[in-house]
Amino acid sequence: MKRQAIFILLSAALLSAQVGTEVEITNEPHHHLTFENQYLRVFNVQVDPNTQTETHRHRHDYISITLGDAEIANTVEGKPTVTTKLVDGDVRFVSGGFAHYVRDLGPQPFRNVTIELLQDESLPNSAAAGKFHWDEERGLDILNKGTKDILFVKDGVRVTEFELEPGGVVPLHHHAGPYLLVAVSDLDIRSDVKSDEPKGPQGPMHGRFKSGDHKWLPGNYSHTITNTGSQPAKFVTMEFP
Repeated sequence: MKRQAIFILLSAALLSAQVGTEVEITNEPHHHLTFENQYLRVFNVQVDPNTQTETHRHRHDYISITLGDAEIANTVEGKPTVTTKLVDGDVRFVSGGFAHYVRDLGPQPFRNVTIELLQDESLPNSAAAGKFHWDEERGLDILNKGTKDILFVKDGVRVTEFELEPGGVVPLHHHAGPYLLVAVSDLDIRSDVKSDEPKGPQGPMHGRFKSGDHKWLPGNYSHTITNTGSQPAKFVTMEFP
């Protein structure tokens, strides 16, 4: 019995050490870095059923976009485990400065796109100083066969969700700064740029995206977006000042 008790204690200590081993997010094997610039880092994340990530640290604020329904157990360092059910397209802002690991409890892979905001320390101060201002920070607009929902503004970044039925159109709108487009569903869309814009892309741009694909786009142009596919299209944009 004494040997058995010692074995159990050693096993528990070993498991605790494994859980407590912390890696940088760039070294966490379930987080795949797919894009990086001065504003952000984008990770495509996939955790298979009944498996978990390694303990990794988030040093920056980030936005997560869930791809597909999922149920996960989230264990933040020093806190009790929390079980959460997520739905396809769930968009959340999370303040950085913590380490955690995530376990997939569901029958399908847990997938998301994690976007780290690399200027999270400087952007709030700039916003407070009045260096930029969004005309809208929340609001739902009904479009032609679709919706546009401004979800929130965090760290100076405006996050908007679009849903378009086949043939649906986002009317002419202007991007003063650069932005990231993230496909929640598979997309076939066309962007028609205003022809007299002095800068930015010119003419129609056709885009085909798989769920989880993303594209960084320049600012200072106006355009419309049309769903040219046969299925509903859902995507999220993150606009930078």
